[in-house]
Amino acid sequence: MSTRAQELDYWRSLVDMNRRQFFKATAAGLGGSSLAMLGFSPAPALAEVRQFKLARTTETRNTCPYCSVGCGILMYSLGDNPKNVTQGVMHIEGDPDHPVNRGTLCPKGAGLLDFVHSSNRLKYPEVREPGGKTWKRISWNEALDRIARLMKADRDANFIARNADGQTVNRWLSTGFLAASASSNETGYLTHKINRALGMLVFDNQARV
Repeated sequence: MSTRAQELDYWRSLVDMNRRQFFKATAAGLGGSSLAMLGFSPAPALAEVRQFKLARTTETRNTCPYCSVGCGILMYSLGDNPKNVTQGVMHIEGDPDHPVNRGTLCPKGAGLLDFVHSSNRLKYPEVREPGGKTWKRISWNEALDRIARLMKADRDANFIARNADGQTVNRWLSTGFLAASASSNETGYLTHKINRALGMLVFDNQARV
């Protein structure tokens, strides 16, 4: 092949582009020329150092609530406390210092931000009276008092002090307790001691569910 033919093939390869490449090049050229006509130069904008999005946030360590693994997470909230602006969670990621997950998260944990901001998230205690069809919101004090009152009434009515052989057993079998495995070892220990002290035998941890 002659030198002239090689040169023509070279230049033809440079200008040969498909439909997608043509529209991309045209859009880029049109956008750049329009911005230039408006007096905007992209060079300073591209050279500007972007601010770290978590720079002004408050970091809070927590535990993922989904399963029994108990992965550590870092929650970042943004708000102006001096101006009474409520803090809002705007980013969640794995805790690299946590011994369980070392910063990693499964798909459910990685989507915790959507869970926090979900319109279906229950934020307050609710109760549905026996025979009722609707749930009504109550305060935390009302909820705790109600739970304590119902537990005491059930324990007083169904507590078994002695079995058929006259042996002291102190059992309470009509109520059960299910604990969350995302809690710490200390919380689990206290849960066990409280349930045992009440005579409750039917209790378990979410790690086994």
